[in-house]
Amino acid sequence: MEIISYVGAANVRREKSNFRLPSLPKMHVQPFRPQRVRYNRTHASFDALAKHRYAISRALNIRWLSKSAFYKYFIPLLAMCILVPMTMFRVSDYLETHGNPVLFETNPDSELEALTAAMSKFAIESNEDEFDENGNVLSDDGKILTPASLGIGQPVSFSTYTVKSGDAISTIARKFGLGNISTLIAINDIDNVRTLRAGQKLRIPSMDGLIHTVRKGESLNSISVKYHVSVEELADTNDLSSLILSVGQELFVPGAKMDANSLRKAMGELFTYPIKAAWRLTSRFGIRKDPFTGVQSSHTGVDMACPTGTPIYACMSGSVVYSGWSNIFGNYVIINHGNGYQTLYGHMSKILARKGQSVSQGTRIGLVGSTGYSTGPHLHLTVYKNGKLVDPLTLLK
Repeated sequence: MEIISYVGAANVRREKSNFRLPSLPKMHVQPFRPQRVRYNRTHASFDALAKHRYAISRALNIRWLSKSAFYKYFIPLLAMCILVPMTMFRVSDYLETHGNPVLFETNPDSELEALTAAMSKFAIESNEDEFDENGNVLSDDGKILTPASLGIGQPVSFSTYTVKSGDAISTIARKFGLGNISTLIAINDIDNVRTLRAGQKLRIPSMDGLIHTVRKGESLNSISVKYHVSVEELADTNDLSSLILSVGQELFVPGAKMDANSLRKAMGELFTYPIKAAWRLTSRFGIRKDPFTGVQSSHTGVDMACPTGTPIYACMSGSVVYSGWSNIFGNYVIINHGNGYQTLYGHMSKILARKGQSVSQGTRIGLVGSTGYSTGPHLHLTVYKNGKLVDPLTLLK
């Protein structure tokens, strides 16, 4: 029997199993990923500025905006985006409000005529022909209405009237047979008739007169002397049962009227000076020599010389109907005061009022300057009454 040995075969297999290919060094390859700096709220070193740079970098789709680039490029660019529009706006505002260079090629007379024609468009016809300067209401033939002509009896009584749209103080007086508008003004303590509004309630007496409040030491006799009425009229009008008066008692004085200045003030016809600082009258209303040519010409207002930048105030309450530029008046403003009155303020260095603005007496509307046809800083003031020129000095108080 043949014996076969496997020792050799085992050795062969062992030798084969010990054979190894040379091994290469191990390599670990990772895909490239862009590094991003992420904001960590808990990281103490990540300050507020880094937070903003990170947000800006994300918005601009860039990896990272370094601190040096942030200060060198982004901050100046941001400043330009803010300052350039602001600067352009300020320059535009300056050019618009500070006027243009004086132009002399335009004929002053022709432009003045055009401006006068324009002013007449703003004139609002008043109903002043319905009452005279003392407030007496006139009939259709121009005569003063009297209690006798109106058939008014005694004693006095009062009613209430609600003002309607389109009402005027004179039309209300005529409606109730009153001969003087000062009756309604005084009875209702109206400071300015321009403040009357639709829906306002008025107390209407049955006859013309004023309310007098009895003071200490006064008697029927002293009151009758003061108002030039008889004691009998006072007693009958007030239906007095005793001739003894008490302090604070109200008496209706028939036929009494407001004084002229009080009436003008209530009618809003008392103009105040537009310059409150020191000024000098350099040219009056009427014929004068042209300051440039020396030729005699008509001056449409008064010139009030004072330093550039001096505030200009509205002479009376009203509405601004125009603000702009003219080669004659430079920067100027026109205010409509109602009852046919308009005022023009010229040669301003800067206009502070806008078209359509409602102004009160004393509202600041501009600054004194020397724009337009002018030889120096001053205010030119013109007053129109129903489209006709009026000497301002006859109205200013």
